[in-house]
Amino acid sequence: MKRLVKPVRFVLRHAIYITMRASYRLRVHGREHLPARGAALVVCNHVSFMDALVLGGASPRPLRFVMDQPIYDSPWLKWWFLLVGAIPVESERRTPAGLRRTLGKISEALRDGEVVMIFPEGRLTPDGEVQAFRRGLETMLSRDNVPVVPAGLAGLWGSWASRCNGPAFKKWPRRFRARVQVTFGPPILAQEAQDTALRHYLQARVVALKAAGEQDIARREQAGEKSVQSRNK
Repeated sequence: MKRLVKPVRFVLRHAIYITMRASYRLRVHGREHLPARGAALVVCNHVSFMDALVLGGASPRPLRFVMDQPIYDSPWLKWWFLLVGAIPVESERRTPAGLRRTLGKISEALRDGEVVMIFPEGRLTPDGEVQAFRRGLETMLSRDNVPVVPAGLAGLWGSWASRCNGPAFKKWPRRFRARVQVTFGPPILAQEAQDTALRHYLQARVVALKAAGEQDIARREQAGEKSVQSRNK
């Protein structure tokens, strides 16, 4: 069964990429920053419930997503999460050993040479800005000193799957094929920043990558408007 996992995830990643390209005008920059082989941890800002699909399609390698246990246990979607190898985060309040088990699963995936993807904010942004990264990021890296690839996601704030103008999925979609950009930055090793400042350093990198993506989207929109105006003259 294990021999089938990688081919299945490879096919799924390409199917997701095609679906995301059909749903959004998606651009991906910096794919070369993800190691071609071996373990890595990807950290990204969290804008909408579509983020995992967009990033999964944008990545040149399958990603093992870390996600909340209640979402993972969804009766409609659990089969999918199992198939793509999502890692559920157990609540330490509900299960004292839950966080320890989650960290163990993340370590196991990294030691198997896989790429693990986390949203260090731990929740969707309520205002479109990057929220403070949680301490668990440093705990993960203290166990496994792997390259960390920062990623910035731009263009999904304002979508129906975000919390812009109300709860996600509780309003009508207002845009179709919105411009969305994923920007991967150069990998960072934990030694490059002091342990006490590591999550702040990574947060600053993600903020910068998100801002670069937003600027690129704005330029593309302005160029599109000028093109339309010139055709209408």
